[in-house]
Amino acid sequence: MFRLRRDAGQAAPLYITAVVGLLFLALLYFVFGKADVRRNEAQTAADSAALAAAMESRDGLKAAFLDHILDGDYLKDLLRGDPPGTANGCGEALRFAEKNGARTDSFRCRRLADGRWGFSVDLESGKTVGKSALPGTENKRARVSATAVVEPLCRFEPDEVTETPQATPKPSGDDKPGTEEDKPSPGKIQCDDGKDWIIDPAHLDLLPDMSDLFRVRLADD
Repeated sequence: MFRLRRDAGQAAPLYITAVVGLLFLALLYFVFGKADVRRNEAQTAADSAALAAAMESRDGLKAAFLDHILDGDYLKDLLRGDPPGTANGCGEALRFAEKNGARTDSFRCRRLADGRWGFSVDLESGKTVGKSALPGTENKRARVSATAVVEPLCRFEPDEVTETPQATPKPSGDDKPGTEEDKPSPGKIQCDDGKDWIIDPAHLDLLPDMSDLFRVRLADD
C-alpha cells in the first residue's frame, strides 16, 4: 500500500506538467490560428487588388483599340502583349484593397519591370492578431504580396496584299473623303480558342472585347 501511494505521489507532478504543456500548446495553436486567419484575409485583399490593377490596365485599352483597328502594326504590337499607352491600374488596386480591409498607409502598387505586362501589390492586414497569451503578438499584422499579369490570347494575321485596285474617278463636286466602310480590312484576329475575328470596317460593332483578347491571372512574383 505504501508503494502505491509513493508511485501516485511521483506521478502527480508529471501529470500536472503534461496538462500545463498541453494547455500551452493549445494557446499557441489558437494564436497561430488567428495569425493564419489574418494572413488569409490580407492575401485575399492583395490578390483582388493586383487583379483589379491588371484588369483596369487591360480594359483601358478599349478606346485605343477601336481608334487603331485598321492599323496592322498597332494590332501586332497590341496582341504581342506589348501595347503602347497602357493605363496605370494602381488606383483601382487601392480601391479593392480598401474594400477588403487592408491598411492603406502601407499599401504599395507598381508596374512590373521584368518585361511582363502586369502589376505587383504589397499590403498589410487591417486587423491585428489581437490579444493573446503570447506577449508582443497582439499588434502583429500580416504583410503579403501578389502579382497579376495580362497575357494575350490572340494574334493578328494581316491580309495578303495583292494588286492595289485603281481608284474610280469621281464626278466633279463629289470629291468627299472616304468613310471607314470604304477602307479595306487589314486582316483578322486569330485566338487560341479557334475563333477568328475578321476586321470588317463596315461592321466595327462586331469586334471582340478586351476580355476576349487578353486574360488576367495571378502569377508568381
